[in-house]
Amino acid sequence: MSETYVKRLSTILLNAITDKDPRVQEQVCGALCTLGESQPAEVLSACEEHLRLHEKLAHPYRTMVLRAMETVVSNHIGELDKDMARAIILLASNEMTKVKELVSDWQQAASSVLVAVGRRFISSVMEELLSKFQPGLLPHPCTVHTLASLSISNVFGMVPFLTSILSTMLPMLGAAKHDSMKVVFCCALQRFSESTLEYLANLDQAPDPTVRKDAFASDIFGAYDILFHQWLQSREAKLRLAVVEALGPMSHLLPSEKLEEQLPKLLPGVLTLYKKHAETVHVSKSLGQILEAAVSVGSRTLDIQLDSLLAALHAQICVPIESSSPLVTSNRKEVLRCFTVLACCSPDRLLAFLLPKLDTSNERTRVGTLQVLRHVINAAAAQMAVKKPFILSSMKLPLLDTNNKVKRAVVQVVSAMAHHGYLEQPGGKAMVEYVVQQCALPPEAEPQKPGADSEALAADSVRAISVSTLYLVSTTVDRMGEVLWPYLLEFLVPMRFTGALSPLCRSLVHLAQKRQEAGAHAPLIQYNGNVHLPSPYAITTRLLAVSSNPYVGDGRGAASLRLLSVLHQDIHPALGQRWATAIPLLLEHLEEYSEETLSQKEWEEKLLMFLRDSLAVVSDNTWVCQLTLEMCKQLPNYNGTPLEKNFLYKCVGTTLGAASSKEVVRKHLQELLETARYQEEREREGLACCFGICATSHLDDTLAQLEDFVKSDVLRKSAGIFNIFKDRSESEADKVRSALILCYGHVAARAPCELLLARVEADVFRNMSQCFSTKVLGIKVETKDPALRLSLVQSVCMATQAICSSAHGGSFHLSRKAELVAQMVEFIKAEPPDSLRTPIRKKAMLACTYLVTLEPALEEQVQADLIHSCLHSVMAMLPEPEEGDSHQESLYLDTMQALKDLLTSLLQRNMTPQGLQVMVEHLSPWIKSPRGHERVRALGLSACLLQFFLEHLQISALVPFHNLGLLVGLFSPRCADLWPATRREAVSCVHSLLYLQLGYEGFSRDYRDDVAEQLLSLKDGLAHPDPTILFHTCHSIAQIIAKRLPPDQLISLLLTLFEGLGDPDKNCSRAATVMINCLLKERGSMLQEKVLEIVSVLRSKLQETREEHVLQAAQHSVFVLATHHCAAVVSSLLGSPLPFDSHTCTLWRALALEPGLAAQVLGLLLEKISRDVPFKESRAFLLSSTPDRVATLLPLAATCALHEVASAPASGPAVLELYPQLFAALLLRVSCTMGVQPPRHLQAKERRSASSGLASRSLEPCSSAVDALQAVLVRGGNEDVVQHMELDGGWQLLKTSAGHEEGVTRLASAMAKFAGPRLPLVMKVLFATQSSVYEVQRVTSTAFLAELLSSNVVNDLMLLESLLDNLTARQKDTSARVRRLVLRGLANVASGSPEKVQTHGPQLLTAMISGLDDGDDPHSLVALEAMVGLARLLDLVDTWDLRAVLLHIAVRIRPFFDSERMEFRSASIRLFGHLNKACHGDCEDVFLEQVVGGLAPLLLHLQDPQAPVVTACRFALRMCGPNLECEELAAVFQKHLQEGHGLHFGEFLNTTCKHLMRHFPDLLGRLLSTSLFYFKSSWEDVRAAAPMLTGFLVLHVEAEQLPQVDLEQLLAALQLLLKDPAPEVRAKAAETLGRLVKFA
Repeated sequence: MSETYVKRLSTILLNAITDKDPRVQEQVCGALCTLGESQPAEVLSACEEHLRLHEKLAHPYRTMVLRAMETVVSNHIGELDKDMARAIILLASNEMTKVKELVSDWQQAASSVLVAVGRRFISSVMEELLSKFQPGLLPHPCTVHTLASLSISNVFGMVPFLTSILSTMLPMLGAAKHDSMKVVFCCALQRFSESTLEYLANLDQAPDPTVRKDAFASDIFGAYDILFHQWLQSREAKLRLAVVEALGPMSHLLPSEKLEEQLPKLLPGVLTLYKKHAETVHVSKSLGQILEAAVSVGSRTLDIQLDSLLAALHAQICVPIESSSPLVTSNRKEVLRCFTVLACCSPDRLLAFLLPKLDTSNERTRVGTLQVLRHVINAAAAQMAVKKPFILSSMKLPLLDTNNKVKRAVVQVVSAMAHHGYLEQPGGKAMVEYVVQQCALPPEAEPQKPGADSEALAADSVRAISVSTLYLVSTTVDRMGEVLWPYLLEFLVPMRFTGALSPLCRSLVHLAQKRQEAGAHAPLIQYNGNVHLPSPYAITTRLLAVSSNPYVGDGRGAASLRLLSVLHQDIHPALGQRWATAIPLLLEHLEEYSEETLSQKEWEEKLLMFLRDSLAVVSDNTWVCQLTLEMCKQLPNYNGTPLEKNFLYKCVGTTLGAASSKEVVRKHLQELLETARYQEEREREGLACCFGICATSHLDDTLAQLEDFVKSDVLRKSAGIFNIFKDRSESEADKVRSALILCYGHVAARAPCELLLARVEADVFRNMSQCFSTKVLGIKVETKDPALRLSLVQSVCMATQAICSSAHGGSFHLSRKAELVAQMVEFIKAEPPDSLRTPIRKKAMLACTYLVTLEPALEEQVQADLIHSCLHSVMAMLPEPEEGDSHQESLYLDTMQALKDLLTSLLQRNMTPQGLQVMVEHLSPWIKSPRGHERVRALGLSACLLQFFLEHLQISALVPFHNLGLLVGLFSPRCADLWPATRREAVSCVHSLLYLQLGYEGFSRDYRDDVAEQLLSLKDGLAHPDPTILFHTCHSIAQIIAKRLPPDQLISLLLTLFEGLGDPDKNCSRAATVMINCLLKERGSMLQEKVLEIVSVLRSKLQETREEHVLQAAQHSVFVLATHHCAAVVSSLLGSPLPFDSHTCTLWRALALEPGLAAQVLGLLLEKISRDVPFKESRAFLLSSTPDRVATLLPLAATCALHEVASAPASGPAVLELYPQLFAALLLRVSCTMGVQPPRHLQAKERRSASSGLASRSLEPCSSAVDALQAVLVRGGNEDVVQHMELDGGWQLLKTSAGHEEGVTRLASAMAKFAGPRLPLVMKVLFATQSSVYEVQRVTSTAFLAELLSSNVVNDLMLLESLLDNLTARQKDTSARVRRLVLRGLANVASGSPEKVQTHGPQLLTAMISGLDDGDDPHSLVALEAMVGLARLLDLVDTWDLRAVLLHIAVRIRPFFDSERMEFRSASIRLFGHLNKACHGDCEDVFLEQVVGGLAPLLLHLQDPQAPVVTACRFALRMCGPNLECEELAAVFQKHLQEGHGLHFGEFLNTTCKHLMRHFPDLLGRLLSTSLFYFKSSWEDVRAAAPMLTGFLVLHVEAEQLPQVDLEQLLAALQLLLKDPAPEVRAKAAETLGRLVKFA
């Protein structure tokens, strides 16, 4: 019986193997393997029988069965008996050879079965295979293939058979006609040879250690003869490759004499294949094996074949490599292996072939040869050792090749040479120089291809590989120390090796440190007459110069400094201790910064300080002069690197300053002037810095040398106007003069202060002027060269700054002052006023700043011209540059600062109110400019000047600040400027003016006035763009001004402010109005004004302007009128066209200014809203199916008006008085205007406005009602309600039909939370709406009241009973929506007043059960609400009340578990969970039946397509657990089904079924029958879960419970599922069938 059942299961699965879906096929195969794990013999028998009986089964399906059989056999080979093994062998053999043509997958599967069986039953398999491998008959290809596979998988078992196999096979080779058959034979011979070689290599482990190679020799040679002489000549490429693959291992089994005999033919024959095949890796591999075999027998034939071998192999290595092709890479490895064999046996012949190839110009040939050379140097080191001189001499031409690939290969060869002692030979240094040259290559600029190989390509670049090679050779090859030191020093100074400095320095540091360790005190550099080594001065100069640009070239600054540190003994013996502390500090500085953050100026200063200290430590004039000489000598080398040359000039100046010989100093200065490249700006600057630094110690000599040069022929003019300079063009001469002027400036800046004042006029300014202005034929010629101008400005600036900073600068009389100022003003005027391109403007103003402080004082007109020119030059510039342009931004900021410094310097000369007034008058046009950026700059300058005036105020007697009113009137309206920066600066100006007034009144400078200080706190308000806040701040500023303004200044201030009313900036005009009104209010008793006349003027302009003061006047008038005629005014305003324009809205809000009036207005508007019908129904078209609802005009207008009145803050008391009526009326107004359209004429008006492009307020009735309701809530003190609704999206929901209920619910919740005390009166008004004729109003009021029950506030206010009674009464409402909301409200008691649930339990349960049975609603939404409500109430009702209805509820909700609607499934399952939760520990048997009955549906619905249903199932199962009285099952539910945790359904279901069957085995039949019901579920995932549940139940049930199962029914159902349209379902069915082995 057992065997029959397992076979039946297997048969069902085998019948399903023909499924079209690959996943199902795989699952069926897996199920068969599962059955095989339990009953391997039966399953294998079934598979064998199935294949035997179904001869016509297509081969893909036969393949799947055979794969399953192979798995079972492999896993249970030890359990197979001989009979079964024999049957399988016969079947597999038959399957494998059933058809003559090759069907790879099928026959391979059958072959794999035979190989699997052959691991144990090798004799039986061989018997079967040999029966089909008969002499004289050509076997099936797969038979041969299987024999080959067996020889690899079972070497020790197969090799003893090989002699007979080979003897049988040998005659067959000649009979094979088809190339495919020949390929199979070749593969077999390859495998046989490989297994034989493995057997012979492991004879100590072999079963028969007597086996010898000779036993196979003759057969292998016979096969070789056919393969080589016949088959290798085939046209079929695949066959040729198969032959050559076989020949490799076969060559090791050939007799020695035969191999020697065949080599003359074999080697050329193999080499020929290189020309016939693109993929040659197999040829190369076989060739390598043949060469190894030939060498192993000491063949002499190789010498004869060597040339052709080398040529062919060399051609292979020269094939361009493709990194993406692994076959090409593998071929290269095999070819190089061949070269290794040849190098070991014939090194002379190999080199004689390779080295001439290096002389060719062909890239591929040269690269390939170099790669072979590198390989043999490494792989055959012993054989190559004596050939070193020849190899080195052959490298001369490759060293000259410019091809990058050749360069890379050469560097790799040099690296190999270094490791094997080549570079110590003559010619080795040329190799080192070559590597250094490659290190000096510029970084490769070609773009790298994006992708995975980008890094590899970059790392493989010539420069990168050369750098790494140099460092590795220096640090890891000990013998290279003598070669590289001190030889590498020769590459430091030559400019062509600049790019290699970093790696050179790193290598030299390492080598030097090693030598220091060997001999601590000996000099590192032994010159010994070596003229090529750089001197200590050359090394110092070079390393210092390149350190000035420290991050370029892989950080050569740090590398150079480290090398300097190591070489301190050789540079000068005295430097060691000093450099040991100084250089680490420099390196630490470099590490703290990056190329982007390092200050170049600061870094150069540190290096120059390092140089000065070093010179001081040495204190040897001869040494200093030698260093200076070397620096000057190297200067021309840096023509291509301006930054480094500039720094070297500074170094020259530093060393000259340390020199004590005046002749040397002047000689070098003269040379510098004569050889400088004046066309280069950096060089001019460097030369000037050099002279300046030198002047610190040699002022007289420096000035004398400059003057000699100025007087020399270089600048001497000829008489001819067309030949101004003899050898230089005009432009070149300008550059020379520019450099000389700069030199004078730097000399003045650095000269000792005590010496400068005596020389500055005669020697500095005079020569500057002479260089700047030239005379031709007695006529003064001004230059147009901007560089020359900039040089003069910079030099004047430096010189005057030096004068001012000297101890006697304040009393110094500069006779050229007026001339210099005029020259600077001329430069400033010449700059373009609208753009900032050069620093001339900034430098000129800075020079003027220093000049102004010197004596004599400037004339008044000159000073005015200076101020006017500077302001016009700077203020009119375009706005500040964008942040991205850091240079422009910095130049702009520096220019503005220079202007501030100049103006404050001028003001300092006249610190009086008149002097201040002069400055402000100059700035006044810019303060009132229509361009914002000009106003910002003007106010900023004003604030700076006023602050400076205040800080330096000196009052000797109490005098009036007579122009205070004018100045305050000018600045205060700017507090409302459109630009925030202008506003802030204006406040600062007013603040300073008020303190100036206090100063003039006699208060001390440190006095802090509380009123004036309030101005600073108002700055934050000015930053706000909101005009209301802005003008409120202006009002506060005016109040402060009013408190501190002297009475005599009030009139002038007001007059100035009235002028400000016409300011082009409207904000400033409004600010003037605010300030005027504030001043009139605060100080009006002093100025009698006619208020009525002002109001009349403002009212007349109401239609012309929207200025704030005009609107205020109109509001006041309307307010006065309404106090007498409230109803008339309201009626009149209601007649205004809708939508209300802004003037009308403003007037409505004016009616709220007084609470009593506001209450009357609101009462009248409420009456208008409630008295008329909210809408009328009409058809827009005669044939329209449904009438449109159109709002009535009067209630709509009243609603809009009510919104405007309630929006006014003053309406608060009136709104509070009518709060309940307003709230209820507007809420119901919202409900009955949803979807209601505006009146027809308003719609037409909107369309006309849209078509004409005019902006018009949209007048949507529902939105206007919501706006009014929001305004009432805000004005009633319930802003929290409005904000909460806004955040929740409640207002939007309230306006839509779909979301209205939810919107009302959220409003009620917010009211309960934030406005509890208001609810009793609001509820009282809403109770009355129960009888409303409009269903939507009843729905709205019910929804609102229902939600209130979810808050405890109704209980606190003792409103619970009345609210419950009102809602219960509504349960009979004709509207299902109302009845549903009633149930929701009753269930809300569980949230709002849980302690009252037991008291009202029977009433609540009755209502809910009634809802379950509600039949009027076609969609059962009332029943859905009842289920949701019951789920909320069950935990709180009394147990006895629940028991009476428990079973009824459970039975009533069970059908909903499988409802097509997700909401019903979710709610019913969640309620089922709550029923279980309510019964924990006290579950009656009758209810337990319901629990057990629901278990399977809940487990299966865990795979429900809807997430809420899955969540409900998780909860319900967790609640069911305790009622099942099984702790393990409850623990599983708790562990796996927690909310938010992932669920592995298969694992969970497996564990659940295990516990169910362990503790409740009697439930098996019931659970399976329920599961069978879900086999027909409409949801695919549930349908797939059902067989899973079945399978796991069967898997874990004990054998004695199996009779509960109707096996026939189950098998029939699973067989049907195997035909399910869903592949996933079919796969699960197949998996379950595999588990039914339990019934066996």
